[in-house]
Amino acid sequence: MFQPLIRYFLASLLLLPGLCVFGQATESTNALVQPFDTYRRQALQEKLFVHTDQSFYLIGENLWFKLYYVDGSFHKPLDVSKVAYLELLDAEQKSVLQTKVSLTTNGGNGSLFLPASLQSGTYRLRAYTNWMKNFSADFFFEKNLTIVNPFKPLGLPLLNEVAEYDIQFFPEGGNLVQGLASKVAFKVADASGQGKAVRGWVLNGQNDTLSRFTSHKFGIGSFMVTPTQGTTFRVLIRDEKGRTFTRPLPAIQPQGYTMQLTDAGADQLKITVSTNVDSPSTVYLFAHTRQAIKAAEMRSIQRETTFLLDRKALGEGISHLTIFNANRQPVCERLYFKRPTQQLTLSLKPDQNQYVSRAKVSIDASVLAPTMKSSQAALSMAVYRIDSLAPASSGSILSYLWMTSDLQGTIESPEYYLQSETAEIAQATDNLMLTHGWRRFRWNDVLSTSSQQAAQQPLLRFIPEVNGPIIQGTVTDPASGKPMPNIQTYLSTPGKPVRLFVSHSDSAGRIKFEMQDFYGPKTVIVQTNPADSLAKLTITSPFVDAPPAPKLPALTITESESDQLLSRSVAMQVQSTYWGDRALQYTYPTVDSAAFYGRPSESYLLDAYTRFPRMEEVLREYVLGVMPRKRQDHFRLNVLNGPYRTIFENAPLVMMDGVPVFDMDKIIEFSPLKIKQLDVITNFYYMSPTLFNGIISFMTYKGDLAGFPLDTRLVKLEYDGLQLERQFYSPRYDSAKLLASRLPDARTLLYWNPNLQTNAQGKGHIEFYTSDQPGTYLVEVNGLTKDGVAGSQQVRFEVKNRPE
Repeated sequence: MFQPLIRYFLASLLLLPGLCVFGQATESTNALVQPFDTYRRQALQEKLFVHTDQSFYLIGENLWFKLYYVDGSFHKPLDVSKVAYLELLDAEQKSVLQTKVSLTTNGGNGSLFLPASLQSGTYRLRAYTNWMKNFSADFFFEKNLTIVNPFKPLGLPLLNEVAEYDIQFFPEGGNLVQGLASKVAFKVADASGQGKAVRGWVLNGQNDTLSRFTSHKFGIGSFMVTPTQGTTFRVLIRDEKGRTFTRPLPAIQPQGYTMQLTDAGADQLKITVSTNVDSPSTVYLFAHTRQAIKAAEMRSIQRETTFLLDRKALGEGISHLTIFNANRQPVCERLYFKRPTQQLTLSLKPDQNQYVSRAKVSIDASVLAPTMKSSQAALSMAVYRIDSLAPASSGSILSYLWMTSDLQGTIESPEYYLQSETAEIAQATDNLMLTHGWRRFRWNDVLSTSSQQAAQQPLLRFIPEVNGPIIQGTVTDPASGKPMPNIQTYLSTPGKPVRLFVSHSDSAGRIKFEMQDFYGPKTVIVQTNPADSLAKLTITSPFVDAPPAPKLPALTITESESDQLLSRSVAMQVQSTYWGDRALQYTYPTVDSAAFYGRPSESYLLDAYTRFPRMEEVLREYVLGVMPRKRQDHFRLNVLNGPYRTIFENAPLVMMDGVPVFDMDKIIEFSPLKIKQLDVITNFYYMSPTLFNGIISFMTYKGDLAGFPLDTRLVKLEYDGLQLERQFYSPRYDSAKLLASRLPDARTLLYWNPNLQTNAQGKGHIEFYTSDQPGTYLVEVNGLTKDGVAGSQQVRFEVKNRPE
């Protein structure tokens, strides 16, 4: 069942244009290029960006979000995974809210209601797909949000007068090597992750100063050092308040390689590789930009060699430059950032700079650049009040795609590095590349990929959900706990329409059910055939366990902000009291209302026939395709094989509201007065991987089983399907009566539109009304074109109280 999905997914990877632009490799470098390209084709990287309506919330409010879904190499919208998983993690990395969101080429959108059970604090919003679970959780989208529960004490931590700085050192290329000069980058940040300005000294064991340095931007800088044998090095750092800290340098390797990147002019980069390894022979330079190969070269080396790399050969964004030794083992690596030349330039023009309460706001949105055949772009827009509690940004898709998503750790002010380049910004960007290096794979995984493996299907545990959510579980022996292979299992969701899913457990006892049109909360029933009724069934959560992650910054609200917090709290309660019912409106998707087996051979609406008190009489009197028989005091239902006018020798599939039933005595004893409809399939019915000898489907009036006694050994649980789309409600004051309404309007979020589309000329127009809350409001837009060009824009306006 799932092999076609894998083939479809791999074919979609190959169809992505330009995934490998490197076309020439020498025989000596093929041992690097070929396995890397094989790995790239098997392991496409997906990226998700989540635009939230704000980054500060109170409990009782809704968190609105828009998901942008693109490939990791070229940032073009994808149409592979159809489900995204989004969850909110607390300070202990426990998931407190979870939801599943439908994905299309336009991404997805939804909302989360923030319940009163949440404590005040900083939370981590995380999003990923099923396919992304095959790789490190570092690939997941993450952002920090502040949530305050005004009805519980904040419990804020006492301010610590003693600075607790996180001080880290990063040798260029990865290691300090004895006798080889190296650039060492450093980063100094406080407990909240904010960089701190410092100056420092590199000292030897005799306290001689070997080097002096100062931080450049965001607490990041660099210095040069040459480790020597038998010398102990330490770094003395002093902050702006005069407090000093002493840290050791990273461990010094007795033998190895170093690399240093410099600007060689003429649009070229010079990579100098040094080594103290005895009798080295060759080294390789391998460069790729988000897995698109850009260069692969080999040089002989004695103590030092250089590579000249054309800057134009590198792709825009972050490139990885890796040095391999003669055995093709990675020995050095560093990042290089090439500023993108194209970004989505947006214009936002409100018709006024200042409005009164309950006034109409008109905004013209235009795509100004880049110049393409079409200026159409998918945009998401939020309009919300900003103050000292609510920061004036909820995240930029531009900085995330080009910067944050390809770097490790938290990046302070990523938008800074995407400004027009100056000498200061260029230096800060290079320092950032030295202190946040990482890659989206392990080289051992890449280089172990042989050509024989490339011809096989990739052995990945999680497949892409190309049609809808996949419910996964296991079948095990309850006594030994060992997996049980080749066990047939059934999953059903009682209700309308009738749905049934079948799966055989694999060699590891795993079962998978691909769900289509699976929306909202459902009751899920999973069972095996009676012959395997002792097997233990377990349904696993599709959400991943939170791996160890950087500590979330503590919530800091000063006493001077208490009035603003009170005002926001009152506004939230007013909206919940007076507008809560109007805000609970959902858009229901259009789904196929037919049963999974389509048009039945026979269908009976029992109210149109004589009502008999026993089910046996109903089946005997007018249901032509079913033959009830009794053997050894137990009933058996046979189905006529219509095409051949014979009776199937084997038992048919019998269902009650889509739930398979194997005890026909229960069917016969069940009251026919509770049955609304009976369908019969009088031919073979194939549902991969199972062939049924006809189908008998009983349906109750409400599709809720109507008290039918199910087998006590089956697994029954409540399971959430895809989130139903909630409509954002915004009142209109387009008449004198509505304008004079005494119903309070305390909205601080005036407008949210996750699917704002521009026309072929790149124009869009938005209208909404202000509330009774005065203040400064921010209009924030993120957008993406079909060609993967991203952009963000902001504009502000003021709202004053309406004159009496």
